[in-house]
Amino acid sequence: MVDTRKWLFKPRFRDRAFGLRGSKAAIARLREATSEIEGVARSDLITAAAGFVLLAERLWPALQDVDTSSGALGNAVNASLNELLPIFIAAPLERATRKHWLRRLYQAVQEDGVQYLCPIEDRWGEAAVYPELMNAYADDLLPLLRRVWTQEPRGGYVVGTTICLSSLLEAGRYRELLALLQDARTKLWAWQRYGAEALARQERWDAAIAFAQGCKNPQLGPYDDLRINRFCEDILIRAGRADQAYRLYGLHTVRAPTYLAIYRETARRYPGRDRRQLLLDLIAARGERGKWFAAAKSAGYLDIARECARSFDVDPATLVRAARDFSAKEPGFALEVSLNALERLVASEGFECEPLLTQQAADHSLAAAARIGRQLWVRQKITELAEQPHPSGETLTQRALAAWLKGEDPLLAPAITGRAASGAGRRTRSIRWRR
Repeated sequence: MVDTRKWLFKPRFRDRAFGLRGSKAAIARLREATSEIEGVARSDLITAAAGFVLLAERLWPALQDVDTSSGALGNAVNASLNELLPIFIAAPLERATRKHWLRRLYQAVQEDGVQYLCPIEDRWGEAAVYPELMNAYADDLLPLLRRVWTQEPRGGYVVGTTICLSSLLEAGRYRELLALLQDARTKLWAWQRYGAEALARQERWDAAIAFAQGCKNPQLGPYDDLRINRFCEDILIRAGRADQAYRLYGLHTVRAPTYLAIYRETARRYPGRDRRQLLLDLIAARGERGKWFAAAKSAGYLDIARECARSFDVDPATLVRAARDFSAKEPGFALEVSLNALERLVASEGFECEPLLTQQAADHSLAAAARIGRQLWVRQKITELAEQPHPSGETLTQRALAAWLKGEDPLLAPAITGRAASGAGRRTRSIRWRR
């Protein structure tokens, strides 16, 4: 098949299109290319598959000069290929066409200088679709891989190692795959996971888990351990042993940028479990109770959120936002967390004071108190915070609270610079309020 479509991304991914500092531009162009191919796939999978092959061929030539030390470009390439590869796999290609396009992809893999195409290699057997093509790549690479692993000096590497392993797995040649992996001098999980999956596909669940756990290597740090534990968790879930998976792995394997995201992903993986108890289990297993405040609040468990708000590892800004959001519908909750925020701000040492945050916390506490008739009590609590003794003398937050109580603007309060009054013997630091 000849791809006659005029792809917009094609001229943008010409040879050496991006310079040393072109990572940001390359990521933007890559996202545009991914969107273009996905858009075509909605109506024409075959043409979209052709675009995927064309993009894969052009990645290394176009990106070879870019500084990839930050990892951002590599992550973007991985994300795009993982999004687009299912299109290539699902495309209804004739065997001859798929064979031809696989040959082009294989050539691109051989020329790839930094393994940008690793996601394609890892799922090569799936991409081949036809058993004849799977077996062909496995048979071509198997003798070379066995020789490098058993006969040649250590350190040798075969480009296309996972192409061979993936092809053996998808072709159902489990015995050969496991025998080959036994010859590997280094038990890398990136390779050994194909053997563990081979055992799982034979429903040898416990053997698959034991195989995976045996691949843990203390010298490689916790990264592989996390991936192995996630694999074992998935195996137990596939085997219908979700309770065991939850108990052994479920509370520790999810990684996400926020604790709220961790809670949501864990709940998604275990839809049958009680959400409240799941949150409590996560807090008990992972600790740092204060960091779970946002998760508890968003899930609607305000009693748990109250407990989290009392911990000193909670972010005061998070508490202030919660007080703002709940001031009208849950004034008791808003009042408590806003006062917790003020306590944290007063107790903080060594950080630049945020008078605006202090003012907001005081305002939200008073607004919530007004709804439940506790204004005088709140002003008394704030007065106590402003006047309570502090190891470093009067803090900047206390000065902001004193100004607020007098009806003055805390943002205009005098700056404090240098050592606090009773801070003798402590590490000094110059601090100024920012307006």
